[in-house]
Amino acid sequence: MSGAQCSRAGCRAVAGWQVVWRNPRIHGPERRKIWAACDAHREFLHDYLASREFPVEVIPMPVSDAS
Repeated sequence: MSGAQCSRAGCRAVAGWQVVWRNPRIHGPERRKIWAACDAHREFLHDYLASREFPVEVIPMPVSDAS
């Protein structure tokens, strides 16, 4: 997912984070969605989902091995 763009509306920054979440009212633990986040929007996206009581975690974006 190298070079991913931030999922925040209107943001075109390169994402360095994955915001991993799911809606437990609809999906089981095996179904997880990933939003990409830049440094400026990482906390906003996390808080947006957490305020809806969705399980959410933020992890670094995988680094690609471009050789």
